[in-house]
Amino acid sequence: MTQQSESTTSTTTREPGEPALPSPLAPPYPPLAEPRPLAERRVWPRTFHDRLTAPLPGLKAMARFAREGAVRPGPEGLADIPRLPYAPAPLPRVDTRTVAVTWAGHASWVLRIGGLTVLTDPVWSRRILGTPARITPVGVPWKDLPPVDAVVISHNHYDHLDAPTLRRLPRDTPVFVPAGLARWFHRRRFTRVTELDWWEAAELDGVRFDFVPSHHWSKRSLTDTCHSLWGGWVLTDEGGQRVYFAGDTGYGHWFSRIGRRYPGIDLALLPIGAYDPRWWLRDVHCDPEEAVRAAQDLGATRMAPMHWGTFVLSAEPVMEPLTRVRAAWEKAGLPRENLWDMPVGASKVLHVS
Repeated sequence: MTQQSESTTSTTTREPGEPALPSPLAPPYPPLAEPRPLAERRVWPRTFHDRLTAPLPGLKAMARFAREGAVRPGPEGLADIPRLPYAPAPLPRVDTRTVAVTWAGHASWVLRIGGLTVLTDPVWSRRILGTPARITPVGVPWKDLPPVDAVVISHNHYDHLDAPTLRRLPRDTPVFVPAGLARWFHRRRFTRVTELDWWEAAELDGVRFDFVPSHHWSKRSLTDTCHSLWGGWVLTDEGGQRVYFAGDTGYGHWFSRIGRRYPGIDLALLPIGAYDPRWWLRDVHCDPEEAVRAAQDLGATRMAPMHWGTFVLSAEPVMEPLTRVRAAWEKAGLPRENLWDMPVGASKVLHVS
């Protein structure tokens, strides 16, 4: 991308006429939408280009990128691959009041909330199109997964929407996807696909799934640029416990708006990798410092970094995202125990009083 995101406001900046970030006990602003029916068939615009918060790269940017060619780390940046944190362990036991997350790698989480097991952007494949094979194994063997109650998809890029992985699921698995993406699943005979626009929601067995904006884009072939939407998900159980899954995003104004509308986020799953070269990627991928700012904008109590240490997608050294996010968290004066910088395969359980 060639220009900065629409907004790079700090946690205290807000647009004219908008209220300050509410406390967790305040009502959301504006009020949340009523849940839409599951698996509803809908008609969407042909393109979502109007939702972009920064223009897609033009010919000059493409020429510069081809000229500089900085798409992978050099040998020194790859030398730390053996040091990447990887600590697979059995999934924790949970009940309907427990929230637990297990990092399978990249943007793939096993999220247990409200008694449901939800997969986020599941990619269990060893490699994805156009990218070297993963540099850490999947953190959770597929055979060790409990029955999957739902899947959420952030957008259609190959490192987030993986057809070989999704083929492993029963076709009646509930899937929550961005507007315009249901037809991709229908062609693969999935029968319970719910597609949502930004700020819309659906409900499954007492858990609310809200689709929220992100600073990104979509493309899966030469002819479908921005033909489906992109975004993140806020999952809320009946007790009010709330997890935000950002998917893939640059930094910008959406985080503070999400924080206002969904106060009391207990845990934010935020991307910290694939950011170098900055001039090319700043509009669509947060760097570690921006991810920490995003967590503050959201009003999230805890942050779990993701989207690093799995696939080599850009030029930063493979361990740099972790080093920088720890330093940024400390510099912000945030409690160390609230940075869930987990190894691939590790789990954390959220205990809310």
